[in-house]
Amino acid sequence: MTPSPAGHPPRPDDGPPARAGGYTAGRPARPRRRTARRLAAVLGTGAVVAGLLGAAPAQPDRHPAGHGHPHGKSPVATGYGGAVSSVDADASAAGIRVLKNGGNAADAAVATAAALGVTEPYSAGIGGGGYFVYYDAATRRVHTLDGRETAPRSADRNLFTEDGEPLPFDQAVTSGLGVGTPGTAATWEKALRAYGTRSLAQALRPATELARRGFTVDQTFRDQTAQNEDRFRDFPATAELFLPGGELPEVGSRLRNPDLARTYRQLAREGTDALYRGGIGRDLVRTVRKPPVAEGTDRTVRPGDLTAEDLRAYRVLSQRPTRTAYRGLDVYGMAPSSSGGTTVAEALNILERSDLGSLSRTAYLHRYLEASRIAFADRGRWVGDPAQEDVPTRGLTSQRFADARECLIDDAAALRSPVAPGDPRRPESCERGDADQAAPTTYEGENTTHLTVADKWGNVVAYTLTIEQTGGSGITVPGRGFLLNNELTDFSFVPSAPGVHDPNLPGPGKRPRSSMSPTVVLRHGKPVLALGSPGGSTIITTVLQTLTNHLDRGMPLVDAIAAPRASQRNTAKTVAEPALMDSPVRRRLAALGHSFEETAEIGAVTGVRRLPGSGHWRAAAEPERRGGGSAMVVHPARH
Repeated sequence: MTPSPAGHPPRPDDGPPARAGGYTAGRPARPRRRTARRLAAVLGTGAVVAGLLGAAPAQPDRHPAGHGHPHGKSPVATGYGGAVSSVDADASAAGIRVLKNGGNAADAAVATAAALGVTEPYSAGIGGGGYFVYYDAATRRVHTLDGRETAPRSADRNLFTEDGEPLPFDQAVTSGLGVGTPGTAATWEKALRAYGTRSLAQALRPATELARRGFTVDQTFRDQTAQNEDRFRDFPATAELFLPGGELPEVGSRLRNPDLARTYRQLAREGTDALYRGGIGRDLVRTVRKPPVAEGTDRTVRPGDLTAEDLRAYRVLSQRPTRTAYRGLDVYGMAPSSSGGTTVAEALNILERSDLGSLSRTAYLHRYLEASRIAFADRGRWVGDPAQEDVPTRGLTSQRFADARECLIDDAAALRSPVAPGDPRRPESCERGDADQAAPTTYEGENTTHLTVADKWGNVVAYTLTIEQTGGSGITVPGRGFLLNNELTDFSFVPSAPGVHDPNLPGPGKRPRSSMSPTVVLRHGKPVLALGSPGGSTIITTVLQTLTNHLDRGMPLVDAIAAPRASQRNTAKTVAEPALMDSPVRRRLAALGHSFEETAEIGAVTGVRRLPGSGHWRAAAEPERRGGGSAMVVHPARH
C-alpha cells in the first residue's frame, strides 16, 4: 500500500461564487520591453531558443524527428478551415468531419467528445462530467460551462467514513458510493444550444457510427484494460464489453459497442431528458443503488444513494471564467468548482516578475516548481464548490496576492512542504501564512481526457472531461455501454489536516474540487492558443509548464508539449519524468533542496495555436505520452 495524501485513506499502489455570463477580454498589462520583444518573437515568428533539459534547440512547430505514430496519428498539423486535437485519431476525425460540413467549434467539440466516449471509455463518457471553455470570435468573449458531477442530495461530510474512520480508498472507487450525478450529456446539450449550430442528434452521428462499427484496439487501450482486468471481471456488463470472449482485447482487433450506439441514438431522439428524466436515467440509478456484481465475487461493492430526483435536479452552470494578465496576454480558465483556473492564474502571477526566458534551465525550473508549490498551498486551503464554500476567487487570481507570495521564493534554496497558505482576502507583504494551517494535497485520479478545437471563424473550445480513475468505478450500466464515474472520491474523505478548514469535504449536491484546467489565451481579444490536459492534480502543473515553455522559453507548441515534465503540488517530493531524473539539471535542483520521485509520464496535452498573419491554425498533441495524440486540420497547408 502507498501512503495516501491527507484527507484520504491509504490507496493501492498505482502509481465568492462565480457570476453567470461571459467575460470580455480586458486591456492587457504592459510587459517589460525585453520580455515583450521575446514574446512577440515567439508568437509572431516562432522564435528558436534552446529546449528544456538539454533537448535539441527548438525548431518551428513540426513533427519532432524520430517519433513514429501508428494508426494515422500525428502530433502536429497546420492548415486552415479549423483544427482539432485530441488523444485519439477517430475522435479528432469526428470533429474534423463536423467542421468540414459547416459546423463550428462547439459542434465539433461535442462530436469529438462523444467519439472519445467510444474510443477512450476508461477516461470519459456520458457517465462522467467536465468543464467546457468557449471563445466566441464574434463578441471576443470567453464563456465557461461547469458540468462537474454532483453528490447526491442525501450526502454529508461523512459520505466516505464508517465508525468515524475513512473507507479504504479502493472500496470507495469501485462502488456506487463514489458515483456522482453525471454532467457530460447535459454539458453537450447546453454547449450546442448556447454556442453551436448543430443539434445534439447531428453532433452525435459520427460517434454513433463509430460505436456501431467499432475502433481498432491499440497498446494503450489493452494496457489500461489489463490494469483493470480483475475488477472488470466482477461486473458482468463490464466484462462482456471490455473483455471479449473473456480475454483481454488484442492489439489490432476491433472493439464494437452496440449498446452505446443505441444509447446515443436514444439521446439523439429524446435529448438529454432520456438520461435525466427517462429510461437511461432509470437504468443508471438502478445500477448505482444496486451494483450488479458477478456471482461468487469476494469484492466489497457498496451501493450508492443516487436517486431519480438527483438526476432531475442536475444543472450545468454557466459562469464567469478566471482571468489573469500575463506578459501582455489574457489567460482564461475554469473558476471553482475547478481549482485549475485559480491555481494556474496564481502561479503565473507569481512568475510574472521573473524573466523566465533569460534564466538557466535550472533557475527556470526552480522558479516554476516554487510557484507551483505556493499556489497549491493556497488551493488546498481555499478552493471548493462555491455554492457551499466561501471561495475568494478574485483574491486568489489577483496580482497583489501573488506579489505577497512570490517573495517567499529564494533562488538559492527550495521551500519545504507543506508550505502554509496565505490569505487572499488580506494579503500582506511577503505572505508566509500560518504553519499550523497547511493542508496537504489530496489524491485525484489521473485518467481524464482533453480536446481542443478551433474553427474557420476563429471560435475556440478547450474541453476537459473525465470519469476520474482509469475505468471510473468499473461499473458499466447494463445494456447502455458506458462506465460510471467514481468522481465523488475527489472529495476529502476526512479533513485534510486536523483543525484546518477543508473546503472539499462532501455535502448535499456538492461538486468535488477538480484540477481540470482547460485554458484559452488571448492577445488583444483574439486567440493565441488554447490547451489542456488530463492527469488529476498534475493537470495544473502540466498546463503551467507547457504555457511557460511556449510563452517564456520560446519553444514551439509541439515541443513545449513534448518537453520533460515535473510536478510540484506542495508535497515533500516533486514528481518527475525519467528524462528529468536522468539529467544534470535534476542534480543541480537537488543541490537547492528539491527532492524527486520518478513517474513514467505526467499529463497528455492537446492544444491549438493561431498562426499570426496567416489565418492558419496549428494543432498539437503529445508525440509519445499515452500512445501519442492526434492533431488534425480541415485543409492542410501546402509545404
